[in-house]
Amino acid sequence: MAEIRSVYMTFPDLDSAASVARHLVDERLAACVNLLPRGLSVYRWEGQVSTEEEVVAFAKTTADRLDALIARVKELHSYELPCIVALPVAGGLPEFLTWVVEETQPA
Repeated sequence: MAEIRSVYMTFPDLDSAASVARHLVDERLAACVNLLPRGLSVYRWEGQVSTEEEVVAFAKTTADRLDALIARVKELHSYELPCIVALPVAGGLPEFLTWVVEETQPA
């Protein structure tokens, strides 16, 4: 079975997050993207501490599609330095993991 990745990302608003999510799924770079609106981020940027509401997204993909997914998110994202962090999936429902692999195969 292919290695699965969960990709954690943040976006400034629900519209931009949903747009990127649709591109990733349409282009088979992700099998699914979950959007969690109203996350609160506290971070340091350019020497200042900021607090902003953001939308958190989790995309499910395979290790071999990860680089293409990251490149596409960077291309579509409005942030100068978007948060894109891939986490290895250690396990899960085998049928779901198989579905992720099937849905991320290039057309």
